[in-house]
Amino acid sequence: MKQSNINPVRSAAYNRVKIAIQKDGRLKKDSLAFFQSLGLRFSPKAGRMLIAPCQNHNAEILYVRHGDIPQYIQSGAADFGIVGENILFENDFDVKIVKKLEFGQCALAIAAPMRSRIQSITELEGERIATSYPNSLRKFLQEQRINASIVEIKGSVELAPALGLADAICDLTQTGNSLKENRLKQIAELFKSEAVLIESVFESEQKREFIKQFLYD
Repeated sequence: MKQSNINPVRSAAYNRVKIAIQKDGRLKKDSLAFFQSLGLRFSPKAGRMLIAPCQNHNAEILYVRHGDIPQYIQSGAADFGIVGENILFENDFDVKIVKKLEFGQCALAIAAPMRSRIQSITELEGERIATSYPNSLRKFLQEQRINASIVEIKGSVELAPALGLADAICDLTQTGNSLKENRLKQIAELFKSEAVLIESVFESEQKREFIKQFLYD
């Protein structure tokens, strides 16, 4: 059955354009700066405030957890959002990428302890790899025809080898400094990532007006 383009979440009444961005983290500041560069002015976030109205357009910012942003967009709870490509690579979301934003650059990489015998991808065979990106890692290992165990953990991935939990890690890296500080060496890069502006597939009059005025010539 073909999916309707009528928003099941927003069809009832509320007609502000909703924009989801990171509540806390490295993309928040640049995300706000991007929308400000379009001419939008939002009220400063104060305390635990999760919604900031736009002062010069019928729109508002939603401050949410980074990993939840694509779900807000996919469901139609928000019209636009800014998220790292790594989140989209990891999960299969039904959203449209409007444009790459040239900030938040990083890479998903595999690294092993500096003193480890693991020097290349092929030497991951039979080893344990700790990661917060199991889907991306699984796809990579399948493409490389490597049989390794995936140890899924939610944070502090770099500690896993030192604690005996894994033989290598698969994690995001920006400068490589965190790997060096934890005595790890990069042996493979799965993909590069940056912040992207994403859009809901659901249509609305206020969304079309926003696109016309701010996003497209």
